[in-house]
Amino acid sequence: MRLRRHGSLTAHHLPLLRALSSAPSPVSSDADLHKYADAFAAAVRRLLLAGVSPGKKLPPLTVKLLHGRILRFDLLADLSPLLLRALSSSGLHLHAVRVFSVIPNPSHLTFPFALKAASRLPDPLSPAVQLHGRSLKLPCHSNPHVLTSLLNLYAKCGLVHDAHKAFDEMACPSTVSWTALTTAYMDAGRVQEAISVARKAFESGMRPDSFTAVRVLTACARATDLVTGEAVWRAAEQQGIAGNVFVATAALDLYVKCGEMEKARAVFDNTRNKDAVAWGAMVGGYASNGHPREALELFFAMQAEGMTPECYMVVGALSACTRLGALDLGRRAVGMLHWDEVLDNPVLGTALIDMYAKCGSTGEAWTVFQQMRKRDIVVWNAMILGLGMTGHGKVAFALVGQMEKTGMTLNDNTFIGLLCSCTHTGLVKDGRWYFSNMTQLHRISPRIEHYGCMVDLLSRAGLLEEAHQLIKDMPMQANAVVWGALLGGCKIHRNTDLAEHVLRQLIRLEPWNSGNYVMLSNIYSNSGRWEDAAKLRMEMKASGVEKVPASSWVELDGKVHEFRVGDKSHALSDKIYEKLDELGMEMKIMGYKPTTEVVMFDIEDEEKEDTLVYHSEKIAIAFSLLTIKPGKTIRVTKNLRVCSDCHTAIKLMSRITNREIIVRDNNRFHCFRDGHCSCNDYW
Repeated sequence: MRLRRHGSLTAHHLPLLRALSSAPSPVSSDADLHKYADAFAAAVRRLLLAGVSPGKKLPPLTVKLLHGRILRFDLLADLSPLLLRALSSSGLHLHAVRVFSVIPNPSHLTFPFALKAASRLPDPLSPAVQLHGRSLKLPCHSNPHVLTSLLNLYAKCGLVHDAHKAFDEMACPSTVSWTALTTAYMDAGRVQEAISVARKAFESGMRPDSFTAVRVLTACARATDLVTGEAVWRAAEQQGIAGNVFVATAALDLYVKCGEMEKARAVFDNTRNKDAVAWGAMVGGYASNGHPREALELFFAMQAEGMTPECYMVVGALSACTRLGALDLGRRAVGMLHWDEVLDNPVLGTALIDMYAKCGSTGEAWTVFQQMRKRDIVVWNAMILGLGMTGHGKVAFALVGQMEKTGMTLNDNTFIGLLCSCTHTGLVKDGRWYFSNMTQLHRISPRIEHYGCMVDLLSRAGLLEEAHQLIKDMPMQANAVVWGALLGGCKIHRNTDLAEHVLRQLIRLEPWNSGNYVMLSNIYSNSGRWEDAAKLRMEMKASGVEKVPASSWVELDGKVHEFRVGDKSHALSDKIYEKLDELGMEMKIMGYKPTTEVVMFDIEDEEKEDTLVYHSEKIAIAFSLLTIKPGKTIRVTKNLRVCSDCHTAIKLMSRITNREIIVRDNNRFHCFRDGHCSCNDYW
């Protein structure tokens, strides 16, 4: 046999392989023959052991050669466990199962390797049944290693019930067996049952190893079962495995999924040798739990430590930038990756498109979309939604047509993007057409989000009764988002009677939302219903509901500056208020008067009439005019809806200062330029 066939072996193995490849030399006695056979068996054993050591494997042809020599010298009974391991680790799983079938009396050491090889076959069910039937005839069937391997094999076949039956045959299940059963339920998507198995395991006195702890903590994170998860974490601490980075990261993920960010941070800070996964889990946790500032601080702290972020960590950072409207920070974050990595990764590309679009840079979002080499349905939908929310509805419609030409099938999220486009541009007829086509042509059942878009579209257009009737006809109960969309129409068109009914529904659904109480109280006050207003205020106070303050953010030189109504905490406060007074004088000359009649409907977003001039977005714009170079676009993000007075004032500010001012509130984008807004006063 030519040695070039075994070029993947190390030089250390070549002399041994030469000896195995050649025929045995003539021997003069039985003693010499036995001596040669013993030496040969030892040589084969050394080579097989080398091939099954961690991180190493023998080439398939080498393993087949060894198999032939083992059969020639009748060594199969002694070397079968090692041979089966070598065959399986070299990818010869079917070969391993066939070899096992000719072993006359396989032991408990041999059976697990055959079961493991069978589990890696494309269709493992038939061999599983045969191997199980054979094991029942042998004494080794009751061995826990054999039963655990059988459990894993049935789990791979998707037969969790049979896997559990194999587990039930064990007299004293080991930690490995309990973990295998827990994993079987998890892989089948039955997370609650996996947690139930884990509870029984702990009740039986099982002491978890690191792998067990990771699996159970992962199951608890998926089910957001904080109580069981914390019990597992305490057990891990008692066993001394909490310092394991994989266990700690699983516990961190549990706390993140349950919204316990302080506990997650404590685990993170106490973990030594943190890897990229741990950093990514913490950054993503902050971003997904409404702490974008902390997410970005941690992300750039990781960079300062010299660690290179992996793509999903950058996705978390981009999400935080999106929340804050921090465009430059988003550019910095994505700049840490090679551009090809962005273009080949749909998840990363989607996050970047979303960030650019929601920061008001639709052009950059479009450039990324055009350059993406891998565009799945999520990437297309992100671009369609980004165009729709920034007022480019017609372009979004054209993109859907292009999407269909490529053979892509529209899904329910595509229609959310289309209906959103109609909503922000007031295209009622188009919205009705898309909503009808979704069900009749594309056979997509509307979700509550689709109904919410339609209610929003009709309400903004003043079709309040039609919108209300649509809510009544919905096949599911309307949530706060749907009722809030109708309330938005009531605000625009000053329908106080319907607004009162809607607010009552919202208070029932969101008893913690202060804005609903305050708005209804003001409706009562403006209608002269003072007793009702006072009663509602008392109800709000008794429930412990607190008003959410309005805030606006501006990014400058990599730092996010936050402002609130009447805010004087900033170092430049004196100059900011001087700038506001200066703008106020110029606006009055242009005919501006505060829109005091909107206080009834916008009181939940800011304070009373005398503070209209000092709303948070106006302060943020004044700060930007002082600090951002002339001609540069000003970008402001606000956590609540922009009131009518501010909308009018910012239009004038854009003309006075000759600036483009982009404001993103919790409802939509407003691009102010030369005294006009991209929403055409439709929001």
